Amino acid sequence: MQPAQLPLDLYRGDSQRLRVLLWAQAPVNGTPGVPYDLTGITVKSEIRDRPAGPKITEMACTVTLPNIIDLFLAPGDSHQLPAKGVWDLQLTHASSGDVLTPLAGPVTVTPDVTDSTP
Repeated sequence: MQPAQLPLDLYRGDSQRLRVLLWAQAPVNGTPGVPYDLTGITVKSEIRDRPAGPKITEMACTVTLPNIIDLFLAPGDSHQLPAKGVWDLQLTHASSGDVLTPLAGPVTVTPDVTDSTP
């Protein structure tokens, strides 16, 4: 299965926070959904200039069970990003070793003004 596309539009030098809720079955018409159980799963997220390109930076990932992932990009790390890039969110199941990438997409970075460097 291909990852869902989520473009990131970032401002260079700013903190970036993103919260992702994963569902095994999404809520429909007021019915409760089934959360994706993140127990025993390692979560990683990276931004690169292109797929398989030099690693630019990792986004810190914090899991809150059962299905919440908070991603954080520090201002110093966002200051180092190129104008264009790509990102994804990867899950690795400890028990089976299976890898799943639920989200990916392009990254666009707007140059900053305050505290910018030449």
